[in-house]
Amino acid sequence: MTQEEAFDILKLGYNVYLTGAAGSGKTYLLNEYIGYLQKNGVEVGVTASTGIAATHLDGLTIHSWSGIGIKDKLEDDDISNILLKPYLQERFANTKVLVIDEISMLQASRLDMVNKICKVFKNSDAPFGGLQVILCGDFFQLPPVSKNSDDNSFVDKSQSWQEMDVKICYLEEQYRQEDSRFLQILNEIRQNDVSVESLRLLMSRLNKKLEAKITPTKLYTHNVDVDGLNYFELDKIKEESRAYEMTSWGEQTLVDNLKKGCLAPEKLILKKGALVMFVKNNFNQGYVNGTLGKIIGFDEEGFPVVKTTSGLKAVAKPASWKIEEKDVLKAEISQVPLRLAWAITIHKSQGMSLDLAEIDLSKSFAHGMGYVALSRVRSLSSMKLMGVNKIALQVDETVLESDQTLRNLSTQALIELRNLKPQDRLDKQKEFIENLRQVMYN
Repeated sequence: MTQEEAFDILKLGYNVYLTGAAGSGKTYLLNEYIGYLQKNGVEVGVTASTGIAATHLDGLTIHSWSGIGIKDKLEDDDISNILLKPYLQERFANTKVLVIDEISMLQASRLDMVNKICKVFKNSDAPFGGLQVILCGDFFQLPPVSKNSDDNSFVDKSQSWQEMDVKICYLEEQYRQEDSRFLQILNEIRQNDVSVESLRLLMSRLNKKLEAKITPTKLYTHNVDVDGLNYFELDKIKEESRAYEMTSWGEQTLVDNLKKGCLAPEKLILKKGALVMFVKNNFNQGYVNGTLGKIIGFDEEGFPVVKTTSGLKAVAKPASWKIEEKDVLKAEISQVPLRLAWAITIHKSQGMSLDLAEIDLSKSFAHGMGYVALSRVRSLSSMKLMGVNKIALQVDETVLESDQTLRNLSTQALIELRNLKPQDRLDKQKEFIENLRQVMYN
């Protein structure tokens, strides 16, 4: 399925699971649909399973948006307390479409909790109280993490999934990888069938020096390795350090959520010569979330000047991360959109496109970790492998089994779309938007 075809299905008002391989443009399409709805005056709940993923959409975590917080289950008293909160009452009254990104990291039980809350607020037994629900993600990527070992199943095993009558949109195009051999390796990892030749090609990158004018970002599985390397490398630079403090405004809970999801640190310490990574998109300035560069100086206002791997020079001026509802600003943080980039965790890299990377998979501890890390880069030549263990290239067998079913259901959804006459399709899309507007104004 192409992005254009998936977009058409979204506009028809179905509940949708938007999926596809890393680099297939899922988050891009979500942003396009969110923009389409907002342009038509439709209130959208923009959320993701993690704070980092939420920042890619300028949204909230689903836990914060729904009011369930960190709870593992909802008692009657919990629901009563949630229902009493005025800001949640207003949120649910106005919202007509709910988006949840990076759904692979959300437990099935949590989705059922969100479903229950939506039904209660909307006073409806319809799935999610009648909201159109867009789930987005890839079950081959990082799985749910929970202290409760019984609560680690994907959302397709939830009661909510069974209720939703979900249409599957499986994107097949590739927008990140430009190396056909590398793309084949990634596809083989998804199929749990890595060939001898692909393994040989991967291992040919083991400790392979990257020919580049800038130091590549190192991807590690654990935070301790990341922090240790970043501060060690910064200390080695014999230049004056400059500190940039994050500023914030708004309700503390919302501010805390923004900070948790923002990859820029609250206190950013930089030096001339430091390796950095942009952590926000700015297409006008020519950089995106994940663009690497080196600090080459500071402008007259004291902001860092970055030379990227492509040779572009950009001044990294403070950027904002916001939470808005109905065009009303609820909370905002501001910081220079950079972080030290000698190293980053694989979990934090999910959703990024990296120019160059050195990847250490020797301590991998979860299915999908190797796939996520490797798929951050565009080609074999832009990646150095520092180590690998047995679990690194494995995928969950249950995911493998369900993948073909998802592909078949996507084909079925595509056939149904193509069987609609163009005018009928436009009429149905127009009808869906008008119905949402009528509900809002009534």
